[in-house]
Amino acid sequence: MSSTDKAGDTADTGLDRLREEITAYLTAQAGHLADSLGNRMSSLTDDLNNAAVNGGTLGSVASRVMGGGDSPVKALVAEKAKDAKDKTVGKVKDLVGAGGGEGGSKSDTKVTNIVEVLDIGVPLRTAYDNWCEFEEFGTYMKGVRNVSRKEDTTSDWKVKVGPSTRGWEATVEEQIPDDRIVWSSQGSKGSTRGAVSFHELGPTLTRIVVVVEYTPSGFFEKTGNLWRAQGRRLRLDLKHFQRYVTLNADEDVEGWRGEIRDSEVVLSHEDALEQEEQESGDEGEEDEYDEEDAYDEDEEEEEEEEED
Repeated sequence: MSSTDKAGDTADTGLDRLREEITAYLTAQAGHLADSLGNRMSSLTDDLNNAAVNGGTLGSVASRVMGGGDSPVKALVAEKAKDAKDKTVGKVKDLVGAGGGEGGSKSDTKVTNIVEVLDIGVPLRTAYDNWCEFEEFGTYMKGVRNVSRKEDTTSDWKVKVGPSTRGWEATVEEQIPDDRIVWSSQGSKGSTRGAVSFHELGPTLTRIVVVVEYTPSGFFEKTGNLWRAQGRRLRLDLKHFQRYVTLNADEDVEGWRGEIRDSEVVLSHEDALEQEEQESGDEGEEDEYDEEDAYDEDEEEEEEEEED
């Protein structure tokens, strides 16, 4: 074999080896590309499922998986921030009602139940009569601006809700002297149903229990309701009532001694006072008769002793 033939064989062998190495390299790169694409498709599937369940955004998911735009870390942070913003906006819309209005369905409004217990070092009647003087609440309670009595069963209230003043019309549904008062109120920004009861713990100690069911309506009312602002306001005003009544326990307060049932006055204040006077007079007469009877018995005993 000539030297020329040997050189040709050597060149063919080198080309074959180079071809094999290039083929192996391309095969390996194709495998890596397939694995990478499979991982990205798997991640895309997981993210799509997560978006469907948890309300994620499809645009940010696709951008992050396909590798476009910002770095993966930055894209992930942006996606989480967008999700948080969407959820917050959704909650606010649910709070104020569909379309951003103040209405909304009643089922979407959260009702707040407020229960407060207060002990006051005054007799039962003193505590009750002072509560009936609710026209004076605005002079020492910070949450009450003004109260005016329209009739025995209805009154108008101006109360403070955040920076604004709201109006309420209250109706007394039941009122038993020295026992309990049940009412309901309605306003453009909410409604309440409540009851206050009075319990004698001792001659100069009275317990007051206040139960209120509050249904807010309006952005500020519903927002304040989330932070239980109304419950804290009521608690503070009851403290003001406790302080006021305790410091003025010696003052004579007439109160309202009538009786209301089913939102109707069944016993007026004047008639109730007349009944109390009559009962007080009858008790005085009974005491006088008892003293006279005792005097007569003593005389009879003395006469019997003299005869003996």
